[in-house]
Amino acid sequence: MNKSDVATTAVRTMLVDDHALLRAGIRSLLEREETISVVGEADSFDQALAEVERTRPDVVVVDLKLTAGTEYEGLRLITEIAARHPSVASLVLTTFLDDDLVVRAVKAGARGYVVKDVDTTELVRAIQSVSGGGSAFDPRSAAIVLRTVSGGGGSETLTERESEVLRLLADGMSNKRIGTTLFISESTVKFHIRNIIRKLGVTKRTDAVYIASKRGLI
Repeated sequence: MNKSDVATTAVRTMLVDDHALLRAGIRSLLEREETISVVGEADSFDQALAEVERTRPDVVVVDLKLTAGTEYEGLRLITEIAARHPSVASLVLTTFLDDDLVVRAVKAGARGYVVKDVDTTELVRAIQSVSGGGSAFDPRSAAIVLRTVSGGGGSETLTERESEVLRLLADGMSNKRIGTTLFISESTVKFHIRNIIRKLGVTKRTDAVYIASKRGLI
């Protein structure tokens, strides 16, 4: 693949964080990746909306607390992006993690939620996942999503084993690796994934965690 092909296929990514040094550091790391193209950045709600309009990114990586003294303005930004630019995927990258924030972020329209101590490989994988229509949750936020699903009001609830498989799917594991981790066969993993997909009303495994997080919240 030549450089022009890489430029064409790279995920157009925008960064939103009110800490300039952190934002610069994240940009520097991502710009080393051929599959990521950082097309813009912003440090506030208004600037972010203007930059989304100007740069038309595939993914916006959003911190939750953008302005000193303002409670989680990133959530409002995600809501606005989802309403104005439904083709743009929002990925939360933040230091804040609790059940309420993860649920609120997903309800606002975020396709993923990762904490800032993830390594570059995990962040790149998360950006690529949400850009392709999937979801991306680090293990801690995935666990919160699973607790929400388990307590939801759906007609069918996930079994304990299905919840374990779904958590590992959220980690980006292959069927073979899930089987190795859980000490079950790959065919058994496929059986559980089929049940998860059926129960959550989705058609793709990449959408399972995202849709699961919505069940019981409506």
